Amino acid sequence: MYGGIREKPAPARGAGQHLLLVVDEPDMAELLSTTLELAGYRITVVGSGTEALARLTERRFDLLVVDATLPDMESLGRDRPAVVDRPPVLLLTVYESLDRLVPELGPGERDYVTKPFRVAEVLARVQVLLRGSGPRRPRLDELGYRDLVLDDTRCEARRGTRRLDLTPAEYRLLRHLLANAHRVLSKEQIGRYVWGDFRGDNAIEQLVSRLRRKVDQDAPVLIHTRRGFGYWLGGADAEL
Repeated sequence: MYGGIREKPAPARGAGQHLLLVVDEPDMAELLSTTLELAGYRITVVGSGTEALARLTERRFDLLVVDATLPDMESLGRDRPAVVDRPPVLLLTVYESLDRLVPELGPGERDYVTKPFRVAEVLARVQVLLRGSGPRRPRLDELGYRDLVLDDTRCEARRGTRRLDLTPAEYRLLRHLLANAHRVLSKEQIGRYVWGDFRGDNAIEQLVSRLRRKVDQDAPVLIHTRRGFGYWLGGADAEL
């Protein structure tokens, strides 16, 4: 009786992937962020290329959705050294700009949707770009800074593709530093977080030294000392 009726397939949904939305028009930002969140993605919204670049140096994103008409779009150029492991990019652009943009679109790396766009088309292109970005899927319980990622579900950490073999105390220290990136933590704060009490300067110094040897085998160095105050995690050029 119902064999002749073809049901419309349900739209594909996200699995918690973290998208960075770079849009300065409030109405467009609200429309896209609401739609993408309802589709199962986590969304961070910024209003300029400069802000986007700062976020990209702080943590990992799985996809950028960028308004190509932003005045400072060049801040997201492919040769910017501060961006590590840049994610795929979906550009929102006007038709007249396609001649300029199309030569820059790398296969599996960038795509575009012309404005005014249909939301369904944006969702479809997001799915295609995420499908081609590799098997890794983000987790809601990950902490990260640049190419350093800590996974609380598996109790493991990675620097790029390299897995870090951490002791429980080193893991807790790294988690505390990541959760307070760019903030100096005193030895007492570290000791109370890692062990529940203060173990003395020497114990803290040895623990930080062991963690550094594992984390900072790769450039750039991420764990730093503020003499007389404590330790902090971040890029060497970051302002505290």
